[in-house]
Amino acid sequence: MRTMKGFKALLPVDNAISLVLDRFGDWIPGPEEVRLESGCGRVSAERVTSSVDIPPFDRSAVDGYAVRSEDTYSSSHSNPAELALKGTSEAGGAPPAGPLSRGECVEIFTGARVPDGADSVVMAEDCERLGGRVSVSKPVPRGANVSIKGEDIRTGDAILECGRVIRPWHIGVLASVGCNAVSVRRRPIIGIFSTGNELVGVGSAAGNDLSIIDSTRPMLASMASAAGCKVKDGGIVGDSSADISGNMLELASSSDAVVSIGGTSVGGKDLVPEAAKSISKEGVLFHGVAIKPGKPFGFGIVKGKPLFMLPGYPVSAMVGFEAIVLPLLRRWSGVGQAKRRVVKARMARRVPTTPGIRHYLRVRLEEAGRGLLASPITITGSGLLSSITRADGIVVIGEDYEGVEEGSEVNVELLED
Repeated sequence: MRTMKGFKALLPVDNAISLVLDRFGDWIPGPEEVRLESGCGRVSAERVTSSVDIPPFDRSAVDGYAVRSEDTYSSSHSNPAELALKGTSEAGGAPPAGPLSRGECVEIFTGARVPDGADSVVMAEDCERLGGRVSVSKPVPRGANVSIKGEDIRTGDAILECGRVIRPWHIGVLASVGCNAVSVRRRPIIGIFSTGNELVGVGSAAGNDLSIIDSTRPMLASMASAAGCKVKDGGIVGDSSADISGNMLELASSSDAVVSIGGTSVGGKDLVPEAAKSISKEGVLFHGVAIKPGKPFGFGIVKGKPLFMLPGYPVSAMVGFEAIVLPLLRRWSGVGQAKRRVVKARMARRVPTTPGIRHYLRVRLEEAGRGLLASPITITGSGLLSSITRADGIVVIGEDYEGVEEGSEVNVELLED
């Protein structure tokens, strides 16, 4: 069994992020084609242009009568224009044959094709029909109430740019031009496993009173899924260097990145960094980050794939995953970096911090006078997952500070709006 030892040095958070992105940030998953209805939320892998005009012909925007605008110029309630009714144009049907002649009109419904010769549509409420004739009591300008061919989309127009997150309105536009499939960026596959003899899976019968349900793995899996990735579940591995390294190799063969949870600190059973070194020439690029909670964070390479070694405590793992892992996963998936809403608040009490360490402080917010008051939930306790569920937000205290004073103004990143 290894003996305990301290961290030789702690890498600043920004340096850790830069190292990860510099090494793996340029890789982009290849494309795959999915049915249009499955494309929402995915990232487009190519630029899509329209092969048709929308609308495909001049069509009426209202119910009324298609006319030659010059026939209505002198019309009024006291002197309506009298037009001969030539026929009817309905949506999905052809208008009457032949162009509209002077003094003629065609009854037309919303979405129907405007007949040749007509250049505008009078709304039904401005007309009165008397047998085969129509009285128009209001003049209309040329083009009134007509959606012209290609007004919305013209042939060759880009309707979806490459690298865009596909939203419901993109689906509608793609459908309108006849696309029934879309090329999207493949979701990165992230292999995640936990280590520790004491862990049991969710829903498993505890072996003894000392067993702990593995809550961190499903939490990180959900965070990866929300970042646009697929998750390959590597399960729980006991405190065996051979088993840990074997699982790393297996996941690296079938995933784009590997995330291990637990076994990264300085205790005798913290075997993950040594296991990574035993199977990789590049091994561990850094181990120990100037972040609290989450200091025992490590990063390495296995079979050319990034290996993120996170501490086992839930809050430490969550903070490290969000700060260092998610920037890479979001770049890969193309969904972009998430930005939380930030509000101003005053600290309810002084919070001491260690210079050189970036602290992520969980706080609750309450109304106080004309502003908000931020009360720290806990400064220690990185294993207390409830400190996140009870928190309203996070206060990030930079490396240059020795704490924040009572009453000082801070930025609070809201966990929920």
